[in-house]
Formats: sequence, C-alpha cells, structure tokens
Amino acid sequence: MKQRVPVSQIMAKALIVVNLTKKLSEVNQMFSDYGIRHIPVVDGSKIIGVISKNDVQKLGFGTSENNIEALNAIYDTYELKDVMVKNPITVTSDTNIKDVAEIFYNQSFHSLPVTENDEIAGIVTTTDLVKYLLDQY
Repeated sequence: MKQRVPVSQIMAKALIVVNLTKKLSEVNQMFSDYGIRHIPVVDGSKIIGVISKNDVQKLGFGTSENNIEALNAIYDTYELKDVMVKNPITVTSDTNIKDVAEIFYNQSFHSLPVTENDEIAGIVTTTDLVKYLLDQY
C-alpha cells in the first residue's frame, strides 16, 4: 500500500455548497438531485458547517417518503443553522489519507471538509476512503 498519500488524491473537488439562506427542503432535494450525502455550509468561501442527508432525514422520521409536501413542511420549520454540524473539523489537502481514516474512526464522522488558506477546497468522505482502499487491492 502507498504511504503518505495526500487526501487531495481522493477528495471531491467539484463541490456543491450551500449558505445559511438555503431552506432545508431545498437542501434535501439537492441530496437527491446530485446523488450526494454531505454538503458543506459556507459563508462566502469559508466553511462554517456541514449538513448531511441523515441530519435532514431524521427530522422527518415517521413521515412517508412519498409525502413530499409533509416532509417539506417539517423540514422548513427548522433553519439550516439549527441542524448542521457547526465548526466542523477540517483537514488540508496535504493531510495524509491515514490521518483522515483515523479521524473518521475516532470521531464517527462520514465526511470532512478540506480547506486551503481557510477556504473550502474539497470534501472527503468515507466512501472516497473505501474506494481508495479497494483500488489498492
């Protein structure tokens, strides 16, 4: 297995991001539209949080997935800032993959924003890490 491979080799660089003005119903639709599970929340280009598909879907627990109007009504009773993970742990693009794996393991996270000069540069997920490990075999 390769040693000291930087996370820049596996992170997503084409990002979908939102700001605090986005409604949770819109964020939920973005998860479906883009086939993603984590979205960085930004203020300009500065990362201020992360929202996950699970964070949003927990709010609608017990409501049928087919009842979009009811789900959207539930989602929109909350603001993004109330549901997102605030001030998430971040890594830089030169953080090695082993260190990222240790953070995932120790913190029970499934995504980490990648920053450069305090600005969002990408995101790495457990899926990215598993794919990298599978590619090694």
